[in-house]
Amino acid sequence: MRGALRAIAVAMLAVAGTDAPAERSVSILSFEQLDGWAEDDHAAALAVFLETCPDLDARDWQSLCALAQNQTDARTFFELFFRPVLIEDGAPPLFTGYFEPELNGSRQRTPRYRHPVYRVPPELPGGRPWLSRRQILTSGLLENRGLEIAWVDDPVELFFLQIQGSGRIRLDDGSVIRVGYGGANGHPYRSVGQELVRRGVYAPHQVSAQVIGAWVRRNPDAGRELLFHNPSYVFFREVTNVPAERGPLGAMNRSVTALRSIAVDPAHVPLGAPVWVEKDGADPMRRLMVAQDTGSAIKGAQRADIFFGTGPRAGRRAGRLRDPGRMVVLMPIQRAYAMLPESLQ
Repeated sequence: MRGALRAIAVAMLAVAGTDAPAERSVSILSFEQLDGWAEDDHAAALAVFLETCPDLDARDWQSLCALAQNQTDARTFFELFFRPVLIEDGAPPLFTGYFEPELNGSRQRTPRYRHPVYRVPPELPGGRPWLSRRQILTSGLLENRGLEIAWVDDPVELFFLQIQGSGRIRLDDGSVIRVGYGGANGHPYRSVGQELVRRGVYAPHQVSAQVIGAWVRRNPDAGRELLFHNPSYVFFREVTNVPAERGPLGAMNRSVTALRSIAVDPAHVPLGAPVWVEKDGADPMRRLMVAQDTGSAIKGAQRADIFFGTGPRAGRRAGRLRDPGRMVVLMPIQRAYAMLPESLQ
């Protein structure tokens, strides 16, 4: 989040931990070892790379960004100036998905629209926990203070908006308010999906955003308590400088692109780097993406969250995704070889 805490994502519904072991291994591959590399649309990936590469500070990245501006053969550009680097930390690879929700709402509170989307309160402390989700929503502390950006009609969708960290609120007149991550109450996220599994309500493979939402709506009182299981609470800000046709802002404060942008763990994958994704599962995916976002649930060298776009269809696709595979980071040549153990350099 991060431009998008967003980017916190549906991944935060995961029912298993993904913290990376302390040690990792690094190996350099050839482009011939990347499954499906030759068939991808490299020009589409280059366009996304160009969105954020001007923000990279290191000299080698800056040089490559300058060279990329006038490339007519994107595949040759990547093959000539990068090397594929496989970074592993012992944890199993895992791909999940995230999206930009679209909610129905109003600038004024009405009988239908009565669930507030709050901006950051001035008393929110920095660097330490504040009130929990339960306390914020039951104490009335934030009411009638002009902190409401809008009101929405569905508390479950609002909960998932907070997980995604950004979204759109469509008003009755057809206009749209775009909101992005503004801050949080400092409490760690606790997975409501994992809690339903712990209770025996669902098996791990059954849990998705849609399943959780349906259960909460069928069980309104128990569902409200389930959402309180997650003490984390996200505040928003209006985002007025992003055109409607562009994606939400990611961690690099630039719009992310559907099926070309991913959220990664920056402890292993540098933001702005191209990443070759080999996602397996029911709908295999082989394509070059760019690491342009992060998320608090995205931890590990082989952990990524794929951005699927805006709206319910993107949400359904993202919510179903929990697949194995492999991702390989494209690094500038000298930087790639410098990552190897000294015995292999």
